[in-house]
Amino acid sequence: MTSDAIYNIILIAWLVLSPLIFTSLFFIAAPYGRHIKGGWGPALDSKLGWVIMEACSPIIFALCFVLGKAPLSITSVIFLLMWEAHYIHRAFIYPFSLKSSHDKMPLSIALSGIFFNLMNAWLNGYYVFTLSGGYPDRWLFDPRFIVGAALFIAGFVINRHADYILAELRKPGETGYGIPRGGLYNLISCPNYFGEIMIWTGWALATWSLAGLSFALWTVANLAPRARSHHAWYHDHFPDYPAGRKSLVPGIW
Repeated sequence: MTSDAIYNIILIAWLVLSPLIFTSLFFIAAPYGRHIKGGWGPALDSKLGWVIMEACSPIIFALCFVLGKAPLSITSVIFLLMWEAHYIHRAFIYPFSLKSSHDKMPLSIALSGIFFNLMNAWLNGYYVFTLSGGYPDRWLFDPRFIVGAALFIAGFVINRHADYILAELRKPGETGYGIPRGGLYNLISCPNYFGEIMIWTGWALATWSLAGLSFALWTVANLAPRARSHHAWYHDHFPDYPAGRKSLVPGIW
């Protein structure tokens, strides 16, 4: 069996697994952040956990770029920059914007995050830089790339702005939660998740690949149930929580 055939089998299995994870997460909220609870084994500092589980993605994707067999093009470099822009921030900037120094993350969650990020980085990196045969520079003018890149950039901005608002809710050393306000928080409880779903939906369009689609589906599978849990948590903890806000999609859900 060739390496390409093995890749295709793993990709199909990864696609099939995403709806199962989507369903299960409506019943089990991953125990980190506001949903932290005991019974999930040893824990580590949440900032360290974020760095460990996110850092593998930019590293693996960059290795796929360096070792890739497809012809190098401006388009492939742009794909590299898009991926790295998100994950370098997620791994090395975002964790240190969190002002609480006491949050914990179960080691099991960090390990599952490592596996998730390794799989997504390899599936996407191997396809983009080897299996695709290369993206010619004229791909930059294809409507699929243009719309996908626009979605990616818009989602990137929404995600960063939402994270900034959340970070500013706490003063240094504080550990409590408050009601975020401003931006898309006026419409939904989780604009950070909405932005991230836009990012990877845009990626799927821009790369026009099953690997990109698998990442978009996994992003929805992970974040849609968590947005629902966040929305319910806000209502449980804040009697004055704005009644008109939806959980994830403005005006819909």
